[in-house]
Amino acid sequence: MTPPELDKLAAASSLHEFAVGEVIADYSTQVPDDIWMLWTGAVTLQGTGADPTSQRRSGSIVAAADAGGGDDGGATIDTVEPGGIFGYVPLLTGGSAEFVARATEPSVLIRLPGVLVRERFAQPDGLAFLASSAWKTVSGNRTPVASVLGNRPVGELMSGTAVFVTPDTGVREAVVRMTQARVSAVLIRLPDGELGIFTDRDLRTRVVAAGLPVDVPISRVMSAPARRVTADLTAETVLMEMLECGLRHMPVLSRRGEVLGVLEDADLLAASARQSFVLRRSIGAATDAVQLQRAAREITATVVDLFRNGTKASATSGILSVVIDSVVRKALELASAEFADAPGDGFAWLILGSVARREAMPSSDVDSALSWSDELTSASGQLRAVAARVHAILDACGLPADSNGAIAAKPKFARSRTEWARAAEGWLDDPLQDRGLILSSLLIDGRVVWGDAALHTVPAAFGRMRAEHPNALRLQLLDALSGRVRTRSLRDVLSRRGGTFDLKNHALAPIVNLARWGGLAAGVTSASTPVRLAAAASAGALTDRDVTMLTEVFVMLQRLRMVHQVEQLSAGHSPGDIVMMSELSPLNRSLLNDALREIAAVQRRVGSMGATTT
Repeated sequence: MTPPELDKLAAASSLHEFAVGEVIADYSTQVPDDIWMLWTGAVTLQGTGADPTSQRRSGSIVAAADAGGGDDGGATIDTVEPGGIFGYVPLLTGGSAEFVARATEPSVLIRLPGVLVRERFAQPDGLAFLASSAWKTVSGNRTPVASVLGNRPVGELMSGTAVFVTPDTGVREAVVRMTQARVSAVLIRLPDGELGIFTDRDLRTRVVAAGLPVDVPISRVMSAPARRVTADLTAETVLMEMLECGLRHMPVLSRRGEVLGVLEDADLLAASARQSFVLRRSIGAATDAVQLQRAAREITATVVDLFRNGTKASATSGILSVVIDSVVRKALELASAEFADAPGDGFAWLILGSVARREAMPSSDVDSALSWSDELTSASGQLRAVAARVHAILDACGLPADSNGAIAAKPKFARSRTEWARAAEGWLDDPLQDRGLILSSLLIDGRVVWGDAALHTVPAAFGRMRAEHPNALRLQLLDALSGRVRTRSLRDVLSRRGGTFDLKNHALAPIVNLARWGGLAAGVTSASTPVRLAAAASAGALTDRDVTMLTEVFVMLQRLRMVHQVEQLSAGHSPGDIVMMSELSPLNRSLLNDALREIAAVQRRVGSMGATTT
């Protein structure tokens, strides 16, 4: 408010004192014509209806856990502290709300006249307050599902219906509709059949920050076309897409194209998981390497909180991968700005390894590669220098480079588009030449996180492997089968002692390598391990029984790794994959031993099949 506006509001307001237990306002029996601000003391908002969830949605500012009832037996749904206000939602919607405001200690409150308050809430900054407080309350009362529902389709998670407005609807009217329906987004049907979407974030960034009037048509400030998903996708798949795109809302459609509702990140994430959105924003806002390093320090704490608050290991791993992508992109942006003669575009940065497969762990390092257009071959030296600087920034962020040198600063991992295509053909013709088997496995996993995806030419060559290079595919199988599971690690043998086990190299790697071969047999290159296994079953390269078993074992091993590494981080140690068998619970020790036997059995069956298959 401007000083004159503040003076006008102050002159029309009044002070009121309330004793302990005295009712300030009963919103279940009246439509308010003012709102209250607490100056000193304490106030609780207590529900009077039978549905605590609807009570919280109706009037609280910040949702709180039920903390017992007052004299009327209602649940405490909010506690107002000095400076807090209440009563504005029923005031703006013109309806009653099922709660009573009661002083819990001697309190002084300021009564603000409704006529002046309505004027303020109709302004962009008032609407922004609604977007950041009232709608946040709605999201905070949703039940997170991704951590407990696994592969349940998102169509089963929809609650309520979508709110639609027309393209010429004013922002003010749309916000009123959103407030009345207690949602944080509206959809707009467009003449071309597409959907537009307007969210609380659009209100803040496209209306308030831009200084636009609140009566501007919503078609000017909406996002269109809205990215949407189908109802048959799993919660975890949609969660990863929302994280990757930085979206908080996603319309959900049936197979016939009917809109079933709008999925929010709060539908899929526990409160702690939403930290990843905040973390990615701070990463994106970094203006130099020091700020990026400061933001990146929160990564491990976020992972620990995610997993300990119920997020599945696979979802935690996927979120970590998305956050690492963000750090890499920002490091590349900062490094490029330091080299005036380096190209600004025409190249692609690839993430390799577990991060590329969305299977990162806190112990994961960062493998990378570069591919550029043929016209930039003369600038290869500058591009590799940028890559070296990127990895220096990442090292300082706690994301070390691959210890074996699989990084974009090395000539073997920095080539032109044509050079990569030529190398891929050479690896297919003779996988044993120029370490082709190893290099191709790394590049097949590769995923472009910056630049033109078409510059990554290796997957296209290997997608035709089964039909055009069957012998190379068989070598991939032999390589996958060479990684036998072990019950004792090499360090045990060398130190003549037992009791430790390498979860990654001696249990997980055989599954990852077998899945990579199975994916290639099905024409699938870059993908997660479970997706590759499923493709292998569809192509007949692996049986359904073996794929089911390997997928279950993979998920179990990832959970064991995450439990182990989160415990190490919490104890102040560097995360790793070497576990003491004696420290595992009897159940986990039994599961691990059973898993090793199952992996070995699948390897034997696949090996026998491969020996009789041309």
